[in-house]
Amino acid sequence: MGTYISIRGWLECGDKQLAAIQGIISAHEDDHYSNGWGAPRRHVNWTHYLFYGADVRESALDWFTDQITEIARIRDDDGYLVRGLFLATHEVTGTTEWQVRDGRLFTSPAGTRYQYLTE
Repeated sequence: MGTYISIRGWLECGDKQLAAIQGIISAHEDDHYSNGWGAPRRHVNWTHYLFYGADVRESALDWFTDQITEIARIRDDDGYLVRGLFLATHEVTGTTEWQVRDGRLFTSPAGTRYQYLTE
């Protein structure tokens, strides 16, 4: 059956970054896990938020992290980079925190602070 990773989290960006992010997501369209991406029905105020939530096969993990790595490098006209936070819970190895900041994807063990999400 395979091993799964539950991925959930969000990205924060501006208007121009949003269009670039949507282009990257479209370029990685797979008609399955791509359906985990979502956004508010209507934009509120100045920050745009994109959310992801899906249980992904371990074999598709690179598909997702490749997108996030590419998205992390997007700057707006003022030099601001996309930011975000994701939790990835692997069925075997536990939960990892993924921080999107400074143009990169940083990963670290989540420890026990998110354990309530897997009980």
